[in-house]
Amino acid sequence: MGIEITQWDVNEMIGTMPVKGNRQPYGLLHGGANAVLAESLGSMAAAIHGQKLDKIAVGLELSCTHHRAARDGVVTGVCRPIHLGRSTATLEIVITDENGNRTCTARLTCTLRDKTPGS
Repeated sequence: MGIEITQWDVNEMIGTMPVKGNRQPYGLLHGGANAVLAESLGSMAAAIHGQKLDKIAVGLELSCTHHRAARDGVVTGVCRPIHLGRSTATLEIVITDENGNRTCTARLTCTLRDKTPGS
């Protein structure tokens, strides 16, 4: 996928992903690639939050709305929390192209589970 994380923080997790190598048959960025970028950023942010509670984050729901196509270059995802609770974390991930145009908006909810003994 070629994802690179450029900022690690529960309040703003940022990553980039190249369009090349992540296209669908029509030459556009694959919607599933958007989902991978969004879930990667959101899951990492939720995991950071969960560590503070001695819990692990597990994906519960992912929703992606694809607004416009990306054909070349790199897309950037910016993940910010909507809710950071004791049992769930919900994050919004906005993906933009190199011109700053929003290409996708995603929302990820993770459940925060107790660590299992011995893990």
